[in-house]
Amino acid sequence: MMRYKDEKEAKKEAFRKYLESSGVLDALTKVLVALYEQNDKPSSALEFIQQKLGGPSLSEYEKLQAEMSELQNKYGDLLGTHQETCKELEELKNSHNVASATDTTDGEAPKDEP
Repeated sequence: MMRYKDEKEAKKEAFRKYLESSGVLDALTKVLVALYEQNDKPSSALEFIQQKLGGPSLSEYEKLQAEMSELQNKYGDLLGTHQETCKELEELKNSHNVASATDTTDGEAPKDEP
């Protein structure tokens, strides 16, 4: 039982050191101090923290989501059009090859036109 606690404490300590060395603790501390020092507390502390850390606001996030959805739909439409065009091109290519093969099977060699 004691060994389990030691391993758990070691993992916690390693994670704390990781957060500290990567600057996460400093960034969070600065944001929380800024929130604490606000005379008029924001209605949403979470949005305040997100904004201070550089994340988009809720309205910006929703706008980006809508734009992404619109672009995905447009991409799907364009991909479908592209595939149809490729299929038509392949059909034209095949029909041209069949016509060329028929022309050369008349018993005559294909004529070289000047």
